[in-house]
Amino acid sequence: MEWIYALPEIDLMARVFWEHFPEKKIFAFHGNMAAGKTTLISALCRIKKVKEPVSSPTFSIINEYSFPEGIIYHLDLYRLRDSAEALQAGVEDCLYSGEICLVEWPERAARIFLEYTLDIYLESLDSEKRKILVPSYIGKISG
Repeated sequence: MEWIYALPEIDLMARVFWEHFPEKKIFAFHGNMAAGKTTLISALCRIKKVKEPVSSPTFSIINEYSFPEGIIYHLDLYRLRDSAEALQAGVEDCLYSGEICLVEWPERAARIFLEYTLDIYLESLDSEKRKILVPSYIGKISG
């Protein structure tokens, strides 16, 4: 599945995203620096009616947000060296919590992710357009 959207359409894109993956809990967001991971995650949280400000947890590693149906964990593993550091930081507790987990830079601790993690690849096409690719859904749902 692939979507291309302009930044002014990001809330619409986030709504479409949740419509396609209503039962998924763990999302691994891959992409280069400035690909739009945190921006998309902020929009995903807005659509879920998170009230508190959403920001990158680069230094805290884990941010926790409340929304009407529970908790959303926003994780940023950029500063971690490996899976052992991720375990020490409590990442596994979030992944096994049953709550929604939105993870940036998952490749830093790839071995701890569950098999039902949904890999999402983001790419900046230009200053206004972004691409989302979900390889495991190619051919399953038209986007």
